[in-house]
Amino acid sequence: MSLRGVRDREPLARRTAPVPPLATTAGELWDRRRSHARPNSRQTSIARTRQVTVAKMICGVDVSSFSLEACIGPQGPARSFPNTPEGSAELLAFCRQHGVELVAMEATGGYEKQSFSLLWAHGLPVALLNPRAVRRFAEGMGLLEKTDRIDAGVIAWFAAVKRIPACAPVSAEQQRLKALVTRLRQLTELQAAQRNQRLLVRETTVLASFRELLALVASQIRTLETAIAALIAADPLWQKLDQAFRSIKGVADRTVARLMAEMPEIGSASNKAVSKLAGLAPLARDSGKSQGQRTVRGGRRDVRAILFVVAGVVRRYDADFAAFHQRLSAAGKPKKVIRIALAHKLLVRLNAKAREVRNEFARRTSPPVALS
Repeated sequence: MSLRGVRDREPLARRTAPVPPLATTAGELWDRRRSHARPNSRQTSIARTRQVTVAKMICGVDVSSFSLEACIGPQGPARSFPNTPEGSAELLAFCRQHGVELVAMEATGGYEKQSFSLLWAHGLPVALLNPRAVRRFAEGMGLLEKTDRIDAGVIAWFAAVKRIPACAPVSAEQQRLKALVTRLRQLTELQAAQRNQRLLVRETTVLASFRELLALVASQIRTLETAIAALIAADPLWQKLDQAFRSIKGVADRTVARLMAEMPEIGSASNKAVSKLAGLAPLARDSGKSQGQRTVRGGRRDVRAILFVVAGVVRRYDADFAAFHQRLSAAGKPKKVIRIALAHKLLVRLNAKAREVRNEFARRTSPPVALS
């Protein structure tokens, strides 16, 4: 039988059915590809799946010292509010009006704290983003322009694509501890700077001014150290962590306070995650047959700075650290690499001790399970 005869026997409806228009974009070509569904199952296109998928409503907020630029989604409604308690309340009402489920904003060094706390206090989850990651995402998507309005939309877009979870606010005790530790670090740096400047002065009046200022700074440092010690002693978990950290000879009160204030995740995250938070994890840089040099970058500078100093002290008393240092030196490693490796080793050990304390504390404080 000829092909023409077969065609003549086809139903008229099939022969006269309209031909769908040709796909013109890559998205249409992708949506019209053959699917691999089970026999006798309904063919569901990707386009249909996109239509029924419900996305979380996200409001991106670009924070500055004077304003809060908000945008619903990448290109939704946008408004600007003053960075004041009243402006944060207006932002909350704006988000409620549009059914926002998550507010995403960049960490801007403290300007976001007011609105962050107010939104959480009224039950609206907030996520804090890394500004550098958001900027690189925008450049990767071809957005080279930068304005507050564009940044707000990019923040919402980045949070949706990355599926950023909300980060709950820390406790009042944690905030107070961090404030005290930060102020203690500032005064310590001021004290060192004033002492160095005093060495270059011979004028009697100026020297008297140095003495008066240094006495005041020393008095405030003692007051802060007492307040930090009392705050740590008042919390049962912090007290156990303090004892565990101090069991490593060379780790003293300021190191413990800095770790608890700047890295509250210690003991509840893996060694790799904690190392990345501190900026002490070697990052791979390989491609094909090329194996790049592992480097460290980013992370929490204040934690890393104190670990560099303390790791050198611990090496004097701990045989394991001393042997590790000798092994790296014998291998010809640069001094900076050895310094980073010692700090990384110390952080891993501190994280292990904190994990043991947290697990033991959780077992003691958890209610007994009733047997049925």
